[in-house]
Amino acid sequence: MKATIITIGDEILIGQIVDTNSAFIAKSLDRIGVEINEMISISDDKQHILDTFTKLQNTVDLVIITGGLGPTKDDVTKKTFCEYFEDELVVNQEVLAHVTQLIEGFYKRTITQINKDQALVPSRCTVLHNQVGTAPGMWMKKENTVFISLPGVPFEMKYLVDNEIIPKVVKEYERPYILHKTILTYGQGESMVAERIEEWEDNLPEFIKLAYLPSPGRVRLRLSGRGTDKAKLEAALDEKVKSLDAIIHDIIVGFEEDETLEVVVGRILKKQNKTIATAESCTGGKIAEVLTSVSGSSNYFKGSVVSYATEVKINVLGIPESLIEAHSVVSAEIVTAMALKVKEMMKTDYVIATTGNAGPTKGDSNAEIGAVFIALATPDGIIVEEFNFGQPREKVIDRATIKSLEMLQKEILKNV
Repeated sequence: MKATIITIGDEILIGQIVDTNSAFIAKSLDRIGVEINEMISISDDKQHILDTFTKLQNTVDLVIITGGLGPTKDDVTKKTFCEYFEDELVVNQEVLAHVTQLIEGFYKRTITQINKDQALVPSRCTVLHNQVGTAPGMWMKKENTVFISLPGVPFEMKYLVDNEIIPKVVKEYERPYILHKTILTYGQGESMVAERIEEWEDNLPEFIKLAYLPSPGRVRLRLSGRGTDKAKLEAALDEKVKSLDAIIHDIIVGFEEDETLEVVVGRILKKQNKTIATAESCTGGKIAEVLTSVSGSSNYFKGSVVSYATEVKINVLGIPESLIEAHSVVSAEIVTAMALKVKEMMKTDYVIATTGNAGPTKGDSNAEIGAVFIALATPDGIIVEEFNFGQPREKVIDRATIKSLEMLQKEILKNV
């Protein structure tokens, strides 16, 4: 079973907003075995919508559209739906009652004609009732393709996908199983990982595909299996993951779908009942931001001192000015002092500290642009490493953040 996702709206095409709706819909459909054929963004123009519908007719089983269902004149999807299906708009009394209750009962204002028009739907459509908004979803079939129109407001779209579309698709269509296993690796680039697992990849069965998902410092390896026998599929994926682990065990840090390094280290810290803080300069609080993005991080993350300016290192962390003059702010000596001071201040088991020149200028140090020192204070001592992450600035900050978490992960795994 195949689907195409369409987002309608000029605001997407000019980059005013980012399309997150397609990603949510795609993940939701993938979980129930629906293959996404393509994602398209088009303008809120009647002819453009009609041409796109015609092009997709009978090429996929589902076409899911978001956007263009608002009450204003620039939202034309509903009328275009009618034209494509040679239908007419009629008032759906159940939708009208819901809209009236929402406007007059919840928002405490008089309902207007423009609000009432939200209850207009094609006469032959199956209405998908939107309990969290005023614009209903619409389900219509032409020949071999079902067209589903949803509001573009994310929380309304998500409600309809979860409560109307997924249950209806599951009930009415037979679908294959699509299962994924994601292996998270750190420390080696995509080409090096591919070289190490080349023979293993060449021997994958036809029903299992491998995708490389690289980002700075990390590569996610996603195995996707498709078939009608779920148990057989799960067993095959598990066997392939096990054999892969035997080849690149040294760089694998996680196996769960969408599991990031911050999730991995957070889980281990929580399990070990250990705590951490950060003392950041060149990373500007990025490491703290990443660590605290994980739900439940308050169980192990104590806090951070972002001593971006030299005077903050002196006045807040109490680092002697003479030490800075002797070694410069970008040095092993200063990053060590930062880590130890914050460890003392916050009474934590671990502290990550960073100092460096992220660029584009050198700032208060003559160290090379891209140079970064990272210190990890542990219950047993301190580890300091020096790197040069090159340019641009964003790359330096991201790689310093990732490398810091790698150092932490490597250390805390010694106690697992």
